[in-house]
Amino acid sequence: MRERGPGAWAVCAVVAAALFWSSSYAVTKRVLEDVGPLGIGAIRFTLAALILGVVVRMRRHGPARPDARQRRQLYLSGFLGITVYFILENVGVDLSTASDASLIVATYPLMTILLELAVFRTRLPATRVAGVLLATLGAFLVVRNGAQVGGSSRWLGDILLLLGGVAWAGYNVLGKRAGTGQDAVGVTYYQTLAGAAGFLLASLLEAGDRRMPDATASALLVHLAVACSVGGFLLYNYGLRRMASSVAVNVLNLVPVFGVIGAVVINGESIRAAQAAGGVIIIAGVALGMIERGREAAAPRGVPPRKAMEADSPGAAGTP
Repeated sequence: MRERGPGAWAVCAVVAAALFWSSSYAVTKRVLEDVGPLGIGAIRFTLAALILGVVVRMRRHGPARPDARQRRQLYLSGFLGITVYFILENVGVDLSTASDASLIVATYPLMTILLELAVFRTRLPATRVAGVLLATLGAFLVVRNGAQVGGSSRWLGDILLLLGGVAWAGYNVLGKRAGTGQDAVGVTYYQTLAGAAGFLLASLLEAGDRRMPDATASALLVHLAVACSVGGFLLYNYGLRRMASSVAVNVLNLVPVFGVIGAVVINGESIRAAQAAGGVIIIAGVALGMIERGREAAAPRGVPPRKAMEADSPGAAGTP
């Protein structure tokens, strides 16, 4: 039985998701000037759920509707990965800095690996673990040189961002179990529906602090909904269904690399040598983390090789 690495299209999909998501921290920081953190999530994911709902209804050919148990799991994964994660992220970014957020996100692959080990009892290839550690080191080099000085609540924001990583790891692992037999569109729709509902309820806490976003903030909210939510989650779920969750999350270490490139190209900022070196290390770590063992492994007696491969792989459970 040969362990197969992720396909090229799956890798490209997760890289594209990382590109979309690389803009979310700075955009969220700007929109927070006009809209509260819970209001941002409610608007962003309600718009995304409406768009995905139209797409699902217009499809002529698609997988069968998930059963009640699958829907509950998809709703729970959406609540974890959207409502819980983005509340922690938005509030965390509000209290901390965008640079801290990017750095802390680099630890999420490590959290996902630990959760995979606990849930799936899998033996992860040494190259994957080494790749995650290498990419995390590179992300640290990229972000720490551009770190901003936060306020007195920066430490609390950082803690919330770390807790967000736990929720994101849970989203990845549970989502892989829940998405069996579904495509990326269906999985993303059910998850976004639950996430939007959670945010709408949570946004009631900001009822006394309603503010009308200006034209710029409104345009950025549309960007968050269309590019970062619909586009990013569709691409990520597509890739996540075709690779281990620890591999997919490791690819997201490219987020700070794209963020620095965007700052250089769009804002004309300069890049430090340590940041450039960190970017190279991240790319090397991501590539190393996608290398799978090439040797043949014996399948369990009486189990076809294909079934043995599916049982051995955390990606076998289905579909970030």
